[in-house]
Amino acid sequence: MRLSAFEEKFCVKAFLMHRSRQSFARPKNMIHHNMSDLETMIVPKLISAWYVLHTKSHFENVVDDCLQKKSIEVFLPKITVPSQRKDRKKMIRVPLFPGYLFVKSDLHPNHHLDIVKTVGAVKLVGDKQGPLSVPQETVQSLRIMVASERPITTGSAFSKGDQVIVVNGPFSGVVGTFDHYRGADRIVVYIEALGQFAAVEVDAEDVERLPAIMRDRVDR
Repeated sequence: MRLSAFEEKFCVKAFLMHRSRQSFARPKNMIHHNMSDLETMIVPKLISAWYVLHTKSHFENVVDDCLQKKSIEVFLPKITVPSQRKDRKKMIRVPLFPGYLFVKSDLHPNHHLDIVKTVGAVKLVGDKQGPLSVPQETVQSLRIMVASERPITTGSAFSKGDQVIVVNGPFSGVVGTFDHYRGADRIVVYIEALGQFAAVEVDAEDVERLPAIMRDRVDR
């Protein structure tokens, strides 16, 4: 039976409305699944690692205690040495690396801020791209060394060609190459770029030798 023009127009309109409803009627579980995938793509997974935290002079224990109270994993390696005071002959525990301790973080902005806002904390040691992580093996090795109660020797003298990082002062964050000492407590650091170099003079106590793992990252 042939439909009238009015009936044909009505049937076509009804068919198009039905198809439109089908295209928008997506299962809820499909929507949730796609949203979950989208969140996974947008939010990167943060991985915890060890970092070096620079502290104010003689504030290592204060920072250590404060971080532990914040439930932040921290490691302050200490060694036993004779007291320097002439009026007492006793052994005391002091930081292995004065002015520094290790802290574990995934560097989430809130966690990072919570660390550096701790009383006595200065900054996480790193370069202009951000804090530089320390291998888990390094921290574990230091734990074993300080637990042994055997003598441990440390040193900060630089040799020509050492790659170093300035960790304090107006040049903090500068990564360069140690050239020579100027006097007893000043050193000259060179930074090469575009086939040329620039040199800065800084306090020796504001400079640290860049560990091998960090040198590899900077070179890349």
